[in-house]
Amino acid sequence: MADRILVFYGSYRHDQQGIRLAEYCVRQLQGRGADAELIDAQAVNLPMLDRMYKEYPEGEAPAAMEALAGKIRKADAFVFVTGEYNWSVQPGLKNLTDHFLEEWFWRPAAIASYSAGRFGGVRSALAWRDILGEMGMVVVSSTIAVGPMKDTLDEDGEPVGDGGKALEQQFPRFADDLLWWTAAAKTQREKVKPPY
Repeated sequence: MADRILVFYGSYRHDQQGIRLAEYCVRQLQGRGADAELIDAQAVNLPMLDRMYKEYPEGEAPAAMEALAGKIRKADAFVFVTGEYNWSVQPGLKNLTDHFLEEWFWRPAAIASYSAGRFGGVRSALAWRDILGEMGMVVVSSTIAVGPMKDTLDEDGEPVGDGGKALEQQFPRFADDLLWWTAAAKTQREKVKPPY
């Protein structure tokens, strides 16, 4: 059975650049046999966090939240594609993830970051490592950092220039790391029920 991997993306800007990286990750993971799906925070359009999914009585959560909770529970792993906003995380992606908690537990996550500058969003990626760990995920050590996007992926999401070459060289290790931990976590969950 193919690994079920959700690729989360969180920009609400009308001229999204990072969506190219999110779609690239989806295509590359699908090319490796994974059942990868893009979850775009803007498309899901959850409200600013007022009540977490678990705080709704059963069957009363908004439809979009209920649907996403089901997808998260069925996923084997996650990729978070995150831009860097003022040296930190994207509010749209953070808002989406904060609606859930137990749904994330005991699965691996990987981080692909981007920014308009040459650091490729690494400050955001560092912040996400702590956030995702606190939310019960195991964050793999391999990361991807892209910046600037126009020098890495064209409007069709195809690699260009030196940035594109670097991305193509980095992605196999990134995917191998995520898929190894995905297999390990699946195997362990099948053998032993998670402790909580």
